[in-house]
Amino acid sequence: MKFHTLLALLLLTQPLVAQRKQDSPLDHVPSNITQLTHFGERADFSPDNQRVAFMGKSFGDAFVVDVKTRIVRCLTCNVPGAAFLRVMHLSNADYILIGPDHFENINVSRSRDNELWYLSQKAGSKPVKLGQKMSEGAAISKKSMKIGFSIGHPQDPSIPEGATQLFVADVDLTSSQPALKNKRLVHRSPGRGCYLEAQDFFENDRKMTFSCYEPDGKSSAWTLDLESGTTVNQTSAIGYYNEVEGIFPDGVHTCIESDHQSRAFGDPSSFRNIDVWKLRMNGTGKSLTRLTYFNDYEGWKASNPVVSTDGRFMAFQVGRTADEAGVGYGILLLGLR
Repeated sequence: MKFHTLLALLLLTQPLVAQRKQDSPLDHVPSNITQLTHFGERADFSPDNQRVAFMGKSFGDAFVVDVKTRIVRCLTCNVPGAAFLRVMHLSNADYILIGPDHFENINVSRSRDNELWYLSQKAGSKPVKLGQKMSEGAAISKKSMKIGFSIGHPQDPSIPEGATQLFVADVDLTSSQPALKNKRLVHRSPGRGCYLEAQDFFENDRKMTFSCYEPDGKSSAWTLDLESGTTVNQTSAIGYYNEVEGIFPDGVHTCIESDHQSRAFGDPSSFRNIDVWKLRMNGTGKSLTRLTYFNDYEGWKASNPVVSTDGRFMAFQVGRTADEAGVGYGILLLGLR
């Protein structure tokens, strides 16, 4: 066999690995995507979809932008040394803030000292502690004052190391001091094989989505029936990294941050090479539609999607693959219909 023939056969048998583009995805956004802000991360729609709350940066101040006028207003600039990580709307248009009392270091402040705060929408209001340490983000109902959150060993030493527990509670504003009421345990993970994070309520708050962070850079998207306790892995057929983020108002579909597209580039499982996908929650994991294509560009990703309550828009952030989870460089709007 001649050398050139042998070389051709060898090349044909080698797996083809796609190459990412070298410019910026922001220079090639489709017509259904517009830039809402040129800074910030972790967006959240107001219940009436007229505003989007977001963080200016990790361990920083919370802001809100008017979707029509694009006017940005700072919510926490009256708090010296604000070190918040998340801001989310309650159903009455007040806010839940998540973060430490003060910044100590990334690991301690994001984990052990992470807690829930209430912030009134009234101008000049200051955040009030709810007396609850919690892990990562929270599920916030847009129909009631119900919230969901997870707690692990760093926040509660009585929980075994590596284990996490999911809770739901109600934000009570009937007395002078806001408080959490009716707190109850709804699901638990016994060890390091599945670290839980609450995400979204759906079906009139009877169900909740949550993420299960797994070893080797993997993650899966789950649903929990809060009445029966039944859980379903909605992404078992997809594998790799799939983090649930942003519920559709039909209660049938959700957004996920997925590295599904990065298989073509030969990447290992990771939260870094992700884009936003739409998943039908029927337990098969086979009805999956890609919504963003930022990870087709070297060093870029799209993440942290949320869907408006009318289903017309998805807000998400542009990110860089080298950064830690949640870090963003601007909020964008994607028209869904």
